[in-house]
Amino acid sequence: MEFQGISDLKKGFSELKGFDLDVSNKDFGEELGKEKTESLKKLIKEIKEQISSRQKLSDEIFAEAEKLKTEINNFLIENEASTLSDADKRDSVREKGDLRHKKMEISELQLNEKISCWKDIAILKKELRLYEKELSEREARASNLSKLMEEEK
Repeated sequence: MEFQGISDLKKGFSELKGFDLDVSNKDFGEELGKEKTESLKKLIKEIKEQISSRQKLSDEIFAEAEKLKTEINNFLIENEASTLSDADKRDSVREKGDLRHKKMEISELQLNEKISCWKDIAILKKELRLYEKELSEREARASNLSKLMEEEK
């Protein structure tokens, strides 16, 4: 019992016996994954920039919120001792209450921004660690391959 096509395969393998891979080039190990390595380096750089940008954005939001709270405090202090009629005092008390409420909302926004920033940066750092690990593994493999090529010479 003979399978059809097997003899064709045997013929194909016999033709490969003379095949020789030229690895005499000493940069062979470095060139093998250079494109992927460069891509990983670029990606790592971009993630580091994203982390920095996210922290900067958070700092800017926090600073702006502090300015608003300071303005509200200053306004409340300036209008604390004003002499008003009873009807105007009721309106003033309500407006001051509203401003204090706004200050609380701004403080809440600051707290939420700190939490969001921390989460975003944690995710980016996790991604960064993965890519840095992959890069170091690739570089180690390339180095080992280069050493192997040198030893075979």
